[in-house]
Amino acid sequence: MSKLVLTTLALGLTTAALAQHTDYPIQAVSFTKVKLTDNFWLPRLKTNTDVTIPASFQRCEATNRVKNFEMAAAKQGKFATTFPFDDTDIYKTIEGASYSMSLYPDEKLGAYVDALIAKVAAAQEPDGYLYTARTIDPAHPHAWAGKERWERERELSHELYNSGHLYEAAVAHYQATGKKNLLNIALKNADLVCSVFGPGKRSVAPGHEIVEMGLVKLYRVTGKPEYLNTAKFFLEARGQYKGYDPKSKDVWKNGSYWQDHESVYDQREAIGHAVRAEYLYSAMADVAALTGDKRMLASVDSIWNNMVTKKFYVTGGTGAVPGGERFGGNYELPNTTAYNETCASVADIYWNQRMFQLHGDAKYADIMEKVLYNGLLSGVGLDGKSFFYSNAMQIKNSFSFAQTEPARAGWFECSCCPTNLARLFPSLPGYVYAQKGNDVYVNLFVSGSTDLLVNKKKVQLTQQNNYPWDGGLKFTVNPAATSDFNLLVRIPGWARNEAMPSDLYTFAAPSQEKVAIKINGKPVTYTVQKGYAVLAKKWRKNDVVEVTLPMEVRQVVANSKVKDDLDKVALQRGPVIYCAEWKDNSGKTSNLIVPATTAFATTYKPDVLNGVMELTATVPTVKVDAANNSISTVQQTMTAIPYYAWANRGKGEMTVWFPQRVTDVDIISQPITEAVVNK
Repeated sequence: MSKLVLTTLALGLTTAALAQHTDYPIQAVSFTKVKLTDNFWLPRLKTNTDVTIPASFQRCEATNRVKNFEMAAAKQGKFATTFPFDDTDIYKTIEGASYSMSLYPDEKLGAYVDALIAKVAAAQEPDGYLYTARTIDPAHPHAWAGKERWERERELSHELYNSGHLYEAAVAHYQATGKKNLLNIALKNADLVCSVFGPGKRSVAPGHEIVEMGLVKLYRVTGKPEYLNTAKFFLEARGQYKGYDPKSKDVWKNGSYWQDHESVYDQREAIGHAVRAEYLYSAMADVAALTGDKRMLASVDSIWNNMVTKKFYVTGGTGAVPGGERFGGNYELPNTTAYNETCASVADIYWNQRMFQLHGDAKYADIMEKVLYNGLLSGVGLDGKSFFYSNAMQIKNSFSFAQTEPARAGWFECSCCPTNLARLFPSLPGYVYAQKGNDVYVNLFVSGSTDLLVNKKKVQLTQQNNYPWDGGLKFTVNPAATSDFNLLVRIPGWARNEAMPSDLYTFAAPSQEKVAIKINGKPVTYTVQKGYAVLAKKWRKNDVVEVTLPMEVRQVVANSKVKDDLDKVALQRGPVIYCAEWKDNSGKTSNLIVPATTAFATTYKPDVLNGVMELTATVPTVKVDAANNSISTVQQTMTAIPYYAWANRGKGEMTVWFPQRVTDVDIISQPITEAVVNK
């Protein structure tokens, strides 16, 4: 690398700040400035550090993902894994380890990561190309890769996808450690990409988006405009390919699987492969913010609205259809075949954080919270090393052939989800707070502290709570000197009688409970703007804000257009969605009925599932008397646990949506299992 580039890198974020005249109106407080003490999240982040990341590195070694880099450096051997994107599992785990080392400094882990980075550097070709599926044996590349570089990028090669994850990892590693060894590799590759793609050069809509997000991150670090320009070029390449049949309803033939069916400026619907889509929408938000592109902003706003009004599960999952891991049609949200890829929840967190930074509306943080506590957290077992690739909404023993995963697995041949979780969890501190001039936003209720600079004055903000089990929130504001600013505390939609920022889900009955706020022990009246309680005052040392959120058990109903959920209810307490699992309910859950009048008791169980708030109620239960050939309903105690905690005690029935009454009975002669179907 030239001396000039190294000088630019030394300036780091300062250079980027000088170069950018347009950006997100609201800036997230960096993960490096937030220290957690939280009883709910900190143990999970520690498990991620102690178990998930080491297990991920070990599995990358055992499955020859690391060996691929070693063979690429030696220019000999045979690609030893299944997919050409297997390189990214190394990058994502390095990214997670980098965030983790910011929380828990670890010299041994740092040395291992540096050794891995050295192997990545050795595998990189002299011009910056980095793709082990070709470099190991260029004469016989992976079947998905094509004979020449970039030849099959639109459909299968994932060359730019690999690059994107490399860039994301490199920036996280640089920010967390200050080291440039991985960043230098990423910049060399990005310079190659920018030299190959652009106006008057090669054009393609990347088959699996994320390179766009990664290029934006490199732009922020270096201030180099080529990176932002190329990110925008990739976005604008969509909808230009002439090889698709726009009249076909086949998502592969019309290009919608890749979000390549029309220009990003014309897209208005969440469509195609959910993970690819949400990475695309995240990049659209980035580019719209950094370039002031109002047309792109209008598109991404419309797409977000389509998702939250028509294509979003009550647990925060997205991507209903297993075939293509994709969004279904409007209101197509089946339960037994729900796909809800864990990676889609990761991507959804990235997207909604960006939407909040664009608009400053709590509805985006509401969605982010729903995903975090439910659809994303369910993706990893309590042991930190067992995972769901898809996240089911119902498991019925009699219909197992029609369902997605009924049990967790330690690893997958396509292992994108475990490594995506490894990088998401330790980045959580960066989602808690945000700032815009005189406004300090509190988006997530996670105990810990942050040191801010507000109006050029130092302010420490500390949170103390037992969230999500308790609605009592305490914030201590400690400015270095008396200071005027606005503290904006999110009042969650669920605490304002809003189950969703749309009519897709609503609470069955309104709550009369109100959110109470005190400052230094005295109740205060407050205004709510865009979902935030605006607390404006002259803050003094050790001012205390107390917020009390109502934590009733609420029944949730779906829009009548969601056919699978007609006459059913889901259960929610605070941000947590509940399910019933076989273990607590006499071996079955598909026979439970929850009438509208059901009253639930709540009990914290420290010894159950690492500590959960359980819900119990007496409900009608359908019982089959095979001996007398009869069916009846009997009263039974029903127990519900947080959805995120299911499938940690063995395999069996689970359900999120409960019928309110018996409307029909299907009679089958024997359970319909996969074995029966295949006879």
